[in-house]
Amino acid sequence: MPLRALLFASYADAVGAPEVEVDLPDGSTVREVVDAIRSRHGADRLPPAPLVAVNQRYASAETRVSARDEVAIIPPVAGG
Repeated sequence: MPLRALLFASYADAVGAPEVEVDLPDGSTVREVVDAIRSRHGADRLPPAPLVAVNQRYASAETRVSARDEVAIIPPVAGG
């Protein structure tokens, strides 16, 4: 299934795009999405377990995703 993942701030900079498309089997998990993204050039800088949201809700690594889902990989945010 094709799945679109949104990348923000330093993650988008590392990959060179604000979104990427990955092709995964139906019923894949967030962990598999992150692993597929991490295999792209520059994405090896993503941490082992980045914060991920599926359909605007935080998700665990074991959350299952579908082609209709919006997956966002969110970098750490610091405030002042």
